[in-house]
Amino acid sequence: MDKVRVCYDAFAKTLTVWLADPEGEDVCEEADDDTVFMKDAKGHIIGFEKLNVDLAPGIPGLTVEVVNVPTSAA
Repeated sequence: MDKVRVCYDAFAKTLTVWLADPEGEDVCEEADDDTVFMKDAKGHIIGFEKLNVDLAPGIPGLTVEVVNVPTSAA
């Protein structure tokens, strides 16, 4: 996948990050009280959801910074 999808739901207070196509979701697995992993049929993590995420009052939306770190040459 060449893009990551980040979704913030202010009403539900959830932040969802998809690393692959959401249509590939087969199962969800709770990691702890505030984190859920979405997995495909092979058990690979294709996304995660963070619960109880609340932006500071007055913040109109979510800003996402993308940083590409080059792999080191072997």
